[in-house]
Amino acid sequence: YLLFAMNFLTLQLELNNNQKNVMTPHTNTKNKNFYCIGLSYLKADATIRGIFSISAENKELLLQRAKELQFEELLLISTCNRTELYGYAENPFQLIQLLCSYSNGTIDEFQKVGYVYKSKEALQHLFEVGTGLNSQILGDFEIIGQMKQAFTLSREKGLANAFLERLMNSVINASKRIKNETVLSSGAASVSFTAVQYIMQHIADVSNKNILLFGIGEIGRNTCENLIKHTQNDHITLINRTKQKAEEVAGKFNVIVKDFEMLTAELAHTDVLIVATGAATPTIHPEHIGSNPLLILDLSIPKNVSEAVKALPNVTVIHMDELSKRKDEALERRKEAIPQALQIIKEVKEEFLQWLDNRKFAPTIKALKTKLEHLKDNELDFQRKKLANFNEEQAEQIANRIIQKITTQFVNHLKDTNSLDESISWLQEVFQLEVAS
Repeated sequence: YLLFAMNFLTLQLELNNNQKNVMTPHTNTKNKNFYCIGLSYLKADATIRGIFSISAENKELLLQRAKELQFEELLLISTCNRTELYGYAENPFQLIQLLCSYSNGTIDEFQKVGYVYKSKEALQHLFEVGTGLNSQILGDFEIIGQMKQAFTLSREKGLANAFLERLMNSVINASKRIKNETVLSSGAASVSFTAVQYIMQHIADVSNKNILLFGIGEIGRNTCENLIKHTQNDHITLINRTKQKAEEVAGKFNVIVKDFEMLTAELAHTDVLIVATGAATPTIHPEHIGSNPLLILDLSIPKNVSEAVKALPNVTVIHMDELSKRKDEALERRKEAIPQALQIIKEVKEEFLQWLDNRKFAPTIKALKTKLEHLKDNELDFQRKKLANFNEEQAEQIANRIIQKITTQFVNHLKDTNSLDESISWLQEVFQLEVAS
């Protein structure tokens, strides 16, 4: 912790010297570790999470900058619950600096609420995030879709190689197993479903109420689907700044689409407003609100409903952070599934780590096999010249079997050893291997 604080202080001094956006490329591929840096609802409230949230445009810019800085792999997750960066770096402060450069957060603010995980701890954290164990709503299955989108963007930017692809596939596998083999995600665990549950419990005759959904990002689309499925309301209205996107969603469901300019007019007779716009600043202000009683659910990070709206006597504003604190029987059942979910993560993670170890020594084994085949070719050539009745075909078969047995023996040793790096180094030295990086 002392080292962590000292590095933060050093980095802050650099930033104060106007070096915030001028980072030195780290071309050395050695001496790097896999890190996760970020912040979440556990220590950061909605306001702080909003400050560190990264817009769609800045996600692209951050990844482009990471590519320029010669990061080999990087995963950026920015959702309503968290903002995190995963990647190999010489130290975690390179990742923290990237985060602060493309959000409105500062190093000082990050130090108060942020976290840093390294190596296996970072892997474990990613598995727990991806399977909903680390979500505001336990078992939230929306996060895995958000992580898939994040990985797709990293791959498009050239920041997702074999390691990150294999890791993401392992997390997806763990998520599927937990959903199929446990009750962790039973009862439709998600922010969107919890919002619909709240509406049904607090609004009488909900099927006949006027419901307006403002914003149709991923959470907005999921909320729309849950509204239709559970409320039997056939006059839900969608409004989005880009009408075409709203019409695409409306094509899948029996809902009404209105122009963005109609927002205030629609709110004049709306009973329930769900805000999922994902804008950087509030999109709902007091001047939008009429005199009718109105329940507003703000599912956005940063908050997209102005604080001034809460002061209106006819309006009740509920933010997603409040929704996540609700206790119900389904949640209690999901808690009982945590040990089983952790066991599944352990099994899948061990498979991934085995693959990682194999990948680590694979170049050495390949170089060993090449060296042994070179020795075999030289020896066969020598015996061919020396022996009159030399059976080359038989000798070739025998030599190949010996090479296979030798390499298999070393593979088994490297799989089981507790000192992998030392064994690899010894093998390379004894056989004088030229190993590709």
